Amino acid sequence: MLKRGMSKAEIEKEIANQGDFVQIDHLSAFLKEDIPTDIRKFVMTKIAFLYEKNFMFGEAGKIFNNIALLSTPFSDKIKAHLKEAELYIRAGSIRDADYAVDKAMKEANTFEKNDITFNVKQFYKRQAEAHEKGLRRNNALKMYEKLYSLSQSEAEKAQVKPKLLELYEKLGKFREFNALKGKS
Repeated sequence: MLKRGMSKAEIEKEIANQGDFVQIDHLSAFLKEDIPTDIRKFVMTKIAFLYEKNFMFGEAGKIFNNIALLSTPFSDKIKAHLKEAELYIRAGSIRDADYAVDKAMKEANTFEKNDITFNVKQFYKRQAEAHEKGLRRNNALKMYEKLYSLSQSEAEKAQVKPKLLELYEKLGKFREFNALKGKS
């Protein structure tokens, strides 16, 4: 059983031979203890990755938000919010992803903001491609539409436009197809 005062290695060893959901249960119960912040963040990260491994992306995203709240350096906060955004994108929750990106942007300087924007676009692109590969066209369409709206240059929009047109056509969304086709 997990006890206050255990090191990270001892925690790892204690939960090593248990199933994912048993690990989540033990680690969640351990969080109710009065433990140091670094151990709390470690345990929360373990839980989040277990959720991610089991395709529970929304739950993992919530945990990364809490990790960001516990973090002191701005770079750690940004990384946690960026991971939160990625997980919400994978969950298909665009509104929550936008909120996580906004939180990351508030912590970032100009250089980091460009990096965040680039990474978020990559998350949307990867998820759109994964949905396309799995023939989840409506989900892919949502991701490509968001990617199109995030695109700042005409070159970026030109890369996304053919995918959007193809999906609009396949899904029978001819009004949207014609509106996008009419844009030069």
